Amino acid sequence: MFPRAHVGESLLPATLAVLDDIGVLPAVASAGFVEKWGATMSWGRDPAPWSWYFKETNRRFPHAYQVWRPKFDQILLDHAAACGCAVHCGEAVTAVDRGTVTLAGGGHVEAGMVVDASGQRALVATARGLRKWDSAFRNLAVYGYFDGGRHLDPPDDGNIFIEATAHGWLWKIPLAGGVSSVGAVVDRDYGAGEIRRAGLEDFFSDQIASGTGTHNFLDGAVKRQGLTAVRDWSYCAKSMVGDDFALVGDAACFIDPLFSTGVHLAVSGAHLAAAYVTTALSTPSLRAAAGAAYERLYASQYAHFRELAKLFYASNRTADSYFWEARRITGTPADAPRAAFVRAVSGQTAAGYERSVLRHGVLPKSFQRALDAETEARHARRMRPVASTRVRRASGVAVRQDMVLGDGRFEPGYVIDGPGRDELPVSGLVASLAHYAEGKDLGAIAERIASANEADPARVAEAVLAAAELLIADGLLEVEEPGG
Repeated sequence: MFPRAHVGESLLPATLAVLDDIGVLPAVASAGFVEKWGATMSWGRDPAPWSWYFKETNRRFPHAYQVWRPKFDQILLDHAAACGCAVHCGEAVTAVDRGTVTLAGGGHVEAGMVVDASGQRALVATARGLRKWDSAFRNLAVYGYFDGGRHLDPPDDGNIFIEATAHGWLWKIPLAGGVSSVGAVVDRDYGAGEIRRAGLEDFFSDQIASGTGTHNFLDGAVKRQGLTAVRDWSYCAKSMVGDDFALVGDAACFIDPLFSTGVHLAVSGAHLAAAYVTTALSTPSLRAAAGAAYERLYASQYAHFRELAKLFYASNRTADSYFWEARRITGTPADAPRAAFVRAVSGQTAAGYERSVLRHGVLPKSFQRALDAETEARHARRMRPVASTRVRRASGVAVRQDMVLGDGRFEPGYVIDGPGRDELPVSGLVASLAHYAEGKDLGAIAERIASANEADPARVAEAVLAAAELLIADGLLEVEEPGG
């Protein structure tokens, strides 16, 4: 039923980009939600709070929102109805089997495609044995809502506050109307044992008391009735798509809530799922290819957030306890995808906070060396190429045809990828540039592209130089020395 209570109030700027694309952002922006300009953390090398801001890496959306989920979800539902969706509330679904949806009242609905957005119930994944729990995040969360109290001083008063404690970490999210969402995340076994011993209320109070900042912010606040406990919530379906279904949001995967990625994965996944369903139903011949693209893109987002969450947990040194020691990581940079380091340094991510957090943390020396090396290499690659600049693809980098996300559907296109990199959808011109980059100068490549496409040579040359500058900076193209 809508509206309904739901945790997950903290949005990311990348989420706003999707909301804008589907036309619902104006309604969200006018709903009176708290503006979220970044986050403030007691985390890393020093317990003293520090802040990071979205404007550091996102010029288009320098802030997001802290939303009240009953209202936010209702806005999304109303927008879907306004766009032509038939909405039926109060129709509980008990099972989904090969396109047949069984309702609690005994009725059935036949569908050519079922999108499972059933949250952590994960009806399809559970029924088909697809859900795989993540042993790296065996945590437990307890959360509730408070009226009153206070938050950070401006300009950080809209920030989420995250505080590391001996047994885990706390969150405090300012919501409209003087309400705060407050939660405690601890080790699963420790939390379960303490809840059995002390009870849920006392356990939660003890965790809040262990965090100086959170405890002080709640001075004078009144807790609303009811706490909620969730355990073992990190998981990913072994398959997110099939001939007759697509999994979205928590029904597909959920990663530790450390950096508010749950709502973003749900919104982004829904955007991709809509494109998959549109493609599969309108062009059956592309169903399999579109499904593979949907799963590949969605799973890569999940994997990226998962690896970064592991890095962030490993970087904290503000508390010394079993919780944090068990989450240390050692070894070489090969233990995590190279893309995690590249994106952490460049800031070109869906989250946008990676560099700030890693700068305040303490990583294993091998990881830190990798970050430093990638930073230096990126600076060294910055240049403005000219027509005589000779380039070639970096080792392992390839251009291939694949399905890419177009205007509301998947369509044939081009991507560039390589070992340890996220695939990069590119235009035909950029694909041609990368394809012809075999030790040739950019002027010759531009002439070849212009001739093959009967295009204006001057405009093509300008576009090739601009694209080459970005590909060189990202390490996808390498510059050859004269005579090399």
